[in-house]
Amino acid sequence: MPVQVILMEKVAHLGNLGDVVKVKPGYARNFLIPHGKARRVTPESLAEFELRRAELERAQADALAAAQALAASLEGTAVSIARKAGPDGRLFGSVTNSDIAEALQAKGFKVEKNEVRLPQGPLKELMEVPVQIAVHADVLATVTVSVVAEA
Repeated sequence: MPVQVILMEKVAHLGNLGDVVKVKPGYARNFLIPHGKARRVTPESLAEFELRRAELERAQADALAAAQALAASLEGTAVSIARKAGPDGRLFGSVTNSDIAEALQAKGFKVEKNEVRLPQGPLKELMEVPVQIAVHADVLATVTVSVVAEA
C-alpha cells in the first residue's frame, strides 16, 4: 500500500521539489524521510512546505550551481588506477566505483562512490574507459579512467 510524500528536493526518477508522489512505505521510511528528501503528506507538512518553498528553491538552486561548477572542473579529467593483472590483461580483482571515487578524491575532487556510474559493472580488464559522474540529479560529468598494470 503506497504512502504519499511531498518532495523537499529533486529526486532522480521520482519528481521535483514540491511534488506529491506515492512511493512504497519502505522507500519513504528508510531512505526519503531520514535523508530529508521528503516528508509524509499531512495538512501541517503541506502548510510548512508552502512557508519554506522559497528557501528550499533557493537552496536547490545553490546546490545545482555548485554541482555545475564541480562538473565543469571534473570534465575531461583523467585518472589512472594500477592493479595486478595477468599476462592476458585481465585483472586479479576489479576496479569498482569506490576505487574511482578514491582516485578522484586524491586529485582533490569531492566525489562520493554512489555518484560514480558504471553501467556495465566493475572494470575487470586493463583498459581506458569514459565514466560518468552524477554530481547532481541534473548534472553529469565525464572522466577518463585508465586501468593499468602494476609494475
